[in-house]
Amino acid sequence: MSGPYPFLISIPHGGISVPPEVRDLANLSRKEIVFNSDPHTRRLYGFDDAVEALVDFDFSRIFVDTNRPPYDYPPRTQDGVVKVITQDGTPVFRKGRVPGRELIGTLLQNYYHPFHKRLAEALDTLPVEIAFDCHSMLPRSPPVRMDAGRERPLFCLSNRGDRNGKPKTAAGFVTCPPEWLQALARSFQVEFDGEGRVAMNDPFRGGFISVAHYRQRKIPWVQVEINRGFYETESREADEARLTELQERIFSAVAGFWDEVSG
Repeated sequence: MSGPYPFLISIPHGGISVPPEVRDLANLSRKEIVFNSDPHTRRLYGFDDAVEALVDFDFSRIFVDTNRPPYDYPPRTQDGVVKVITQDGTPVFRKGRVPGRELIGTLLQNYYHPFHKRLAEALDTLPVEIAFDCHSMLPRSPPVRMDAGRERPLFCLSNRGDRNGKPKTAAGFVTCPPEWLQALARSFQVEFDGEGRVAMNDPFRGGFISVAHYRQRKIPWVQVEINRGFYETESREADEARLTELQERIFSAVAGFWDEVSG
């Protein structure tokens, strides 16, 4: 097709900056912040002019997680819109310095809501026909999760459904038609044939971003997760040429899917 693909690309966890409001409270080194973000996702999914819209986020998900509900914050939850512990259980803030309600409100107002507003504006003003919320995942489930240590697939594609992309219950909903999710999975499997498994809704079923914006506008959303073991070395570095190659192949898989379902 000519012109940009009718995609909205959301990259909520690629940033590694610390909001100035909490800089003096943080307990983490830069290396720990990078590890607990989605490093290199802005590079991997940076399709720019090839798509209608791309919305990313400068700040680390540890301090402002745009893929969590705005009411999910401590002490109600440790893994909400502001984290209390990292994926490996390290305290995010210095002892006695966890942000209170007022400071969390400031973080939401300054960073969280503007990100969601940018997504909403792109969906409302541009010819977007499908949105992708793009992430990376650790090769194994981290200690803080119920399935700690479990190996993860090469890619996980999510629409809130079951492992075939269908609604989990008769009254359930999915953020993208099952046929589309299945076609997307096939396209990824062809592009990455023999390199690993492409799973649907396993281990992730999709987060707040895809659900909230799908419910508001009914434009399909898919959450995409790539296994970090596919491009990171043991020292958690990533080769620039490898990232470029993967970016091209991921876009090829997504574009191939769209050419099939829209043709």
